[in-house]
Amino acid sequence: MEINKQIGPPMALAWFVWGLGALFYLAGFFQRVAPGVMTLELMQDFHISASGLGHLSGLYFYAYVAMQIPTGILADALGPRKLLTAGCLVAGVGTLLFALSSGFFLAGLGRLLIGGSVAVAFVGLLKLSSSWFPEKIYAFVGGNALSIGLIGAVTAGPPLRFLMDTFHWRMVIGVTGVMTLALGGLIWFVVRDWPQEKGYPGFTENLPPPIPLSGRSICQSLLKVAAFRNTWLLFIIPGGIVGCILTFSGLWGVPYLISHHQMSPARAAGLTSVLLVAWALGAPFFGWLSDYLGKRKPLYLIGSMVVAMGWALILFRESLSFQQLFLVFFVTGFFSGCMILGFAFARESVPPSLSGTVSGLTNMGVMMGPMFLQPAVGWILDRHWTGQLIKGVRVYSLDAYEIGFTPMMCWVLLSVLLLFFTKETHCRQMR
Repeated sequence: MEINKQIGPPMALAWFVWGLGALFYLAGFFQRVAPGVMTLELMQDFHISASGLGHLSGLYFYAYVAMQIPTGILADALGPRKLLTAGCLVAGVGTLLFALSSGFFLAGLGRLLIGGSVAVAFVGLLKLSSSWFPEKIYAFVGGNALSIGLIGAVTAGPPLRFLMDTFHWRMVIGVTGVMTLALGGLIWFVVRDWPQEKGYPGFTENLPPPIPLSGRSICQSLLKVAAFRNTWLLFIIPGGIVGCILTFSGLWGVPYLISHHQMSPARAAGLTSVLLVAWALGAPFFGWLSDYLGKRKPLYLIGSMVVAMGWALILFRESLSFQQLFLVFFVTGFFSGCMILGFAFARESVPPSLSGTVSGLTNMGVMMGPMFLQPAVGWILDRHWTGQLIKGVRVYSLDAYEIGFTPMMCWVLLSVLLLFFTKETHCRQMR
């Protein structure tokens, strides 16, 4: 009888189950930004320009974005265990294909498989967060999820660069593919959708019935979610914040810093990793502070304003010293953590039965930023290329980079503007 009086599962078990899903999210983030420190190797091996590299990296985001609405619906219908297991297996195969590819087509197919499969990681993790943890710490748990993912992004900075200086990039990426396959097996045997499936009381008395998978049910879920104003605003807003940070740290920041701040590749990778480390620290802080204050909108708005000012300095202020760049990168990355509030904000803006669908839609908006901005910056750079080559690789002028980075600045300013039109939820779930 005592176990029935317990509220929820043991926290150690909840964090362990959640942590396995978080490891998959970490692997997905690693794959997301790895091309940022492999630009020269990829351009040389596949004989591509900045535009081609932008599209190769962008294939991850095309598939990731396309999968978000199906992922949200599948999360509600199938549950996170099946979703995360299948995602790991496909991601492992895609990673091995990318590592072993001899040409652009197979490499692109590998990136496409990786992006489409890791797309399930964050939404699946949010579903585990809502079933294994009390609602009052949902934003804090979500912030920790982003932090775990960003650890993967940081390992794709200096640690990956170090490994690539020791081993061939194909070997390093191939090993990560094998590890992802092994993680899929572990998730299948350990993770369960609800604490009740392991014999522990949950935070809901009755498990929700599974949502049938049919064209009609999918359309009904989307139409219901679309009826709420916050849904569409919170779909567009995070793309500016995440688009800037992943376009810069995930692809164009390292060559920009090498060319125009005369940094070594290792130092440039380290500096872009400061953005990601600070982002990892900022996300749980904003989640905790929002839960504590009972507010979403003002913290999201203040954070976005600071982010916009930070990117204006990074992208268009040429005279910053290394120490000044370090400080601005850290502040910009830390306040970028405010975007994690969008998931709790959106989830609270719709009925509980639509939580997976709206989480998928919000995450789709998050990835729309890098999906459009990475290839757009590459396209603009190629249009303003002056013909300079170093070791057969194109080198771009400072003017080209400043013009190329303009779309990033425009989107983050749009994010700030749209936040004024959102409706505060006061951290309370709509019923």
